[in-house]
Amino acid sequence: MAGLLTTLNAAFDRVAMHSTRRALLEAQARAAGLPLRAVPLPWPCSNEQYEAAMRTACDAAITEGIEAIAFGDLFLEDVRRYREERLRGTGLEPVFPVWGLDTRQLAEEMIAGGLRARIVCVDPKKLPAEFAGREFDADFLRDLPEGVDPCGENGEFHSAVYAGPMFREPIPVESGEVVERDGFVFSDVRLTEPAPAAT
Repeated sequence: MAGLLTTLNAAFDRVAMHSTRRALLEAQARAAGLPLRAVPLPWPCSNEQYEAAMRTACDAAITEGIEAIAFGDLFLEDVRRYREERLRGTGLEPVFPVWGLDTRQLAEEMIAGGLRARIVCVDPKKLPAEFAGREFDADFLRDLPEGVDPCGENGEFHSAVYAGPMFREPIPVESGEVVERDGFVFSDVRLTEPAPAAT
């Protein structure tokens, strides 16, 4: 594996979609032993700006000899088709290693395997706001309303992982403020120890 790729809201220095802090992203990359490739996006960001930024990131990846990008998509055909169309002809192969897996079984296996995560973003139109900040665990899965995907594949929720078999060591975190913004509910997750200085 060559690295981890994500987009950052350049105005707030947080993950564009669910507002995870850059410091936590960097801690995740260190714990996984992988470089972090963060793609800055303006805010607000049009689809054209997003696609231009991703083209630049893809061009850089190809220059470095990277041949594929793996996505965590599970079953949304339109999302998969979009990714495949955008990568067509770039020299990068889209790979979908968990595509089609049963999401309830996958969620249970991840938790049983030692994955630990906090819910950092909730779409209150799909899931009650009170789920923001909760631990992604067996109780969380049990409490999900009927129709909510256990992996949040329909955008019901997003999580930030802080421990698991893919990490060399757990990342010490604590939950912070919960805010509602732009139609979503965000629960801040921050490091409880200062991040090491960048080398």
